[in-house]
Amino acid sequence: MRKIVLSCLLVWGMSLSLLAQPANIDARKLQLALFAISNLYVDSTDETKLVEDAIVGMLDKLDPHSTYMDPEETKEMNEPLQGNFDGIGIQFNMLTDTVYVIQVIPGGPSEKVGLMAGDRIIEVEDTLIAGVKMKTTDIMKRLRGPKGTEVRVKVKRGDNPNLLEFRIIRGKIPVYSLDAAYMADKHTGYIKLNRFAASSANEFREALEKLRKKGLKNLILDLQGNGGGYLNIAIELADEFLEKQRLIVYTKGSKQAREEARSSSRGQFEEGRLVILVDESSASASEIVTGAVQDWDRGVVIGRRTFGKGLVQKPIPLPDGSMIRLTVSRYYTPTGRCIQKPYEQGNLEAYRHDLIDRYNRGELMTADSIHFPDSMKYQTLVTHRTVYGGGGIMPDVFIPVDTTRYTDYHRKLVASGIVNRVAMNYIDRHRVELKAAYPTFAAYKQSFVVDESFLQELIQLGEQEQIPYEETEFSRSKSLIALQIKALIARDLFDMAQYFQIINEDNPSYLKALEIINDKETYNRLLKR
Repeated sequence: MRKIVLSCLLVWGMSLSLLAQPANIDARKLQLALFAISNLYVDSTDETKLVEDAIVGMLDKLDPHSTYMDPEETKEMNEPLQGNFDGIGIQFNMLTDTVYVIQVIPGGPSEKVGLMAGDRIIEVEDTLIAGVKMKTTDIMKRLRGPKGTEVRVKVKRGDNPNLLEFRIIRGKIPVYSLDAAYMADKHTGYIKLNRFAASSANEFREALEKLRKKGLKNLILDLQGNGGGYLNIAIELADEFLEKQRLIVYTKGSKQAREEARSSSRGQFEEGRLVILVDESSASASEIVTGAVQDWDRGVVIGRRTFGKGLVQKPIPLPDGSMIRLTVSRYYTPTGRCIQKPYEQGNLEAYRHDLIDRYNRGELMTADSIHFPDSMKYQTLVTHRTVYGGGGIMPDVFIPVDTTRYTDYHRKLVASGIVNRVAMNYIDRHRVELKAAYPTFAAYKQSFVVDESFLQELIQLGEQEQIPYEETEFSRSKSLIALQIKALIARDLFDMAQYFQIINEDNPSYLKALEIINDKETYNRLLKR
C-alpha cells in the first residue's frame, strides 16, 4: 500500500512540474505517459515497442513521407545509396524457392573462388536454404557479412549430382546505379539510371565518356522507374546538362529558409540533343533533374506524368541506430512549380492509391484525361513554353501505357516467376552451346529465336502453378513473352545492358525518343526553337 501511495505522489509531483513549465508541456506529457504506463500499468509492457508505436503514430498524422525506421531498416535503406556493402559479390533471383546466380560481379569474392552464373545455392554454412520458402532478406543476411569473414556455400551446377562447396571471403561489393549504357544508333547514346546513389554522377560521367568515344552526339537518359535518392546527386546530374548559373532546384519550408542550387561551368553535355524518359514511377531526384531540364528548355521529356514526390526529408538519427526521416521542406523547379502532388494530412490511404486512381481515370492511357487549372500553368524560362504544376512533371510528349499485349495471363506468369524460370532452365541446359554459337551479343541479337518449345514449356509450368492456359490472352502476349525470354537469356550470357538493348525494342517511349532525337525539325519544334 505504501508503495502505491509513493507512486501516486510521484506522479502528482510530476504533474505539478508540468504545470510549472508550460513551454515543455507537450514533451513532458509524453514522458509522463510513458512513465505511468511503465510503472503503474496492470500488465507487463514492452517500452521500446510503445515508444516506436508512439513515434509512428505521430508521423502518420503529418505527411506521406515522414517515416520511422528501426535500426535494421535504416541499414538496409542506406546500403544501396551509399554505393557498396560487404558481401560475396553475386546478383541472384529466387526461382522456385532456390537462389539462382544471375551474375557474378567481376573481381568480386565469388568470381575469385569460381562461382558461376547459373549455379544454384543450396546451403549456406550447412543450413539448407533451397526449397524451404526462406525470405530473400533472410538469405541476404546469411550471405552478407563483415569484410574479411568467411562463408561456406554449397551449390548445384548443371547436371552434376554432387554439390560443390566454396569457401568465400567476403569483401567490399560495389552497388551500381547505372543499369545500361550503349549506342542506340550511330550518334545516339542511351543511359539508364535506376536510382540516385552516391556513385551515380561518376557512373554517368564515365558512361558518357565511353559513349562519346563511340560517336555519341545526342543522348537518351532513361529515368523510368527511378524512385530517386540523394538530392546532391540529382543536382550534380542536372549540372551536366545546364549552362553556368542556371537554377536547378530550390527548397523551402515554414521553418526552413529558401535554399537554391545552381549549375556550374563543368557540365559535360551542355550541347547536343537530349531526351529524358519518365513514367509514373519516376520520383523525387528523377523529378528534380527532369524539371530543371524542362524548365530551361534544354531537352524533350517523353513518357507519362511522374510520381509527384517533392518533399524533402531530413534524417534524424536516434540513439539505438534507428532513424526518423522528417519532412522539412518542399522541392520547387526553376519556374516555381512544386513537385509534390497534393495530399491530405493523416489520409495516407488515399495517397497510396494515387497511381491506381490515375489508371482508373484513364490518365495512363490518354493525355486528354489530365486536366490542369490555369493556376497550374507556368512558362519555361527560355522559349516560354507552357508547362504544368500540381505535382509531378508532365512530359512534353505523352506515351500511353500499352494495354494491347499486357494481359492478366501474362501478368500471372511474370508474377509467379515462370517467364524467368523458362529462360533460366534453357540456359542451364544449353549454356556451353549458347556461348559457342553466339560469341558476341550482336550475333545473339540478330540470330537467336525463342521458338515454340519455349512457349510450350511456359504453358506447362503455368498449369503446374495453377495458372490455367488462356489461349486468347496468350496470343495477345505471345510476342512480348518471347521478347522477355530473349532479353533474360541475354542478361545471363552477357550483361544487364544487353538485356535493355533487347527489351527496349518493345518500349514505346524509347522508340519515340529515337524518332524525335533523330528529327532535328521535330525536336526543335517541341522546344519552340
